[in-house]
Amino acid sequence: MVDKRSRRSFLATLGSYSALLGADIVFGKFLPTGLVPVALADEGFSIPDKDPGLLILNDRPVNAECPPHLLDDTVTPASRLFVRNNGIPPSNVDPENWQLEIDGEAVATARVFTLQQLKTQFETVSYQLTIECGGNGRAEFDPPARGNQWTTGAVGCPRWTGIRLADVLNACGVKDNAQYIGYYGADTHLSGNPDKVVISRGVPMSKAMEAESMIAWALNDEDLPVMNGYPLRMVMGGWPASVSGKWLRRISIRDRIHDGPKMGGYSYRVPCESVAPGADVPEQDMCIIESMPVKSLVTFPKSGLVHRADKSLALRGHAWAGDFSVKAVDVSIDFGQTWQTANLSKPANRLAWQHWKTQIEFPRSGYYEVWARATDSEGRAQPMVLPGWNPRGYLNNACHRIAVKAIST
Repeated sequence: MVDKRSRRSFLATLGSYSALLGADIVFGKFLPTGLVPVALADEGFSIPDKDPGLLILNDRPVNAECPPHLLDDTVTPASRLFVRNNGIPPSNVDPENWQLEIDGEAVATARVFTLQQLKTQFETVSYQLTIECGGNGRAEFDPPARGNQWTTGAVGCPRWTGIRLADVLNACGVKDNAQYIGYYGADTHLSGNPDKVVISRGVPMSKAMEAESMIAWALNDEDLPVMNGYPLRMVMGGWPASVSGKWLRRISIRDRIHDGPKMGGYSYRVPCESVAPGADVPEQDMCIIESMPVKSLVTFPKSGLVHRADKSLALRGHAWAGDFSVKAVDVSIDFGQTWQTANLSKPANRLAWQHWKTQIEFPRSGYYEVWARATDSEGRAQPMVLPGWNPRGYLNNACHRIAVKAIST
């Protein structure tokens, strides 16, 4: 007799495989448990349309991050945008019949739009927007925090095309008592229960009505990748990516803080006040994450470089700061004793990351660590070590560092 829990797990995995393959596995019910479809197994488990260099953290649901040296592009390629799923993505999507419903206690007129109506009835806009998983950097927390053990690669800044969320909300009418919006997607729960919502998060009306808050159907001028929300998603730059709902089916204008799955408890929340590592924090003392903290990456060179000590070394990377801009990026090769200011570019638009570059010299041969530290427009700088511990390991914005061995000729 098959254990019911094992059967549910198998069905959830089968759904993930179908989404990865882009087609139903016709005789999938006969696929032996634990066997990966050969199309995915030939070269090891990988995600179609994604760079094989992505690091897969989980396959049920599928989650993968991009190593920092593969994030060197000014505009993140679709193939290198991280994957963060909470359930099973829909398969065999029909964009011609895709609909988006707008409802809720604080909507004046509930409406349903087809994808084509969204594309033709509202102004099309494009923005380069940074999205980052709230748990990016979780792997560094001690005591360890539960969840995908992201290192640094659950972030990206592609160019999104779609419409302003505010235009759609205004077309339906927003009542004076509106406080929040909440989204609902077409992904299904790992249990296989079609009636169980996987994740339904949202943002305050002030964020929803920003010009850069989008309903998007394209990434870098092409259809959204299947694993990143095809055919329709929300994009809320600068906030945890969990509020940028994928496979978007419905948006509710709420008269209260949205109360969907993963809005309460410890999900995407941190202690309102600092706590000791490993502390037991009551739920009522947890606050919802909004704007992400200032952060930076060294994207060139790749960590572990061996370089001639008598030659300067070019460095470059990106920096971002949630709802704010980045004021400065500094680098250090002496573990933070001294800092050298890098050249910093302006963002392509509000909420896009900024690029930095500089060159460093080595005083002699030996082992070095290059540290990068960004400071935002409010004067807040990245900490050199781990920031405040929290139960779910969110918001780690410690300085990124890479290893360089300088050698004599």
